[in-house]
Amino acid sequence: MASLNVSSVLVVLFLTCWAVMATRGNDQIIKENNCESKMGLPCVLEAFTSIFNTGSISNKCCGELVVLGKVCHSALVRRTLENPLFKDLNPATIIAKSIQTWNNCLALIDSPSPST
Repeated sequence: MASLNVSSVLVVLFLTCWAVMATRGNDQIIKENNCESKMGLPCVLEAFTSIFNTGSISNKCCGELVVLGKVCHSALVRRTLENPLFKDLNPATIIAKSIQTWNNCLALIDSPSPST
């Protein structure tokens, strides 16, 4: 029984340390890659709505998201999840929606446009 408690404490300690490192890592990634200035506000709002609420993202904004890059996209989503305003959201659901939005946009941008 004691080993279970010790294991639980170690897991919590590990997760806490990881969260602190992830916060610094996300901010550093965002700063180093100049992530916050790579998308226009209307597209930021579209992407945010499609990930953190219910909505879709236009082809134009998908293009901006792909240019932003996966590293910036992931770091910005993770940093947003760290904000206390979003504490009631399920991180696994948001990460899944983030990946889905990224993959949909990447497929849309990579697919050849139909001939007319």
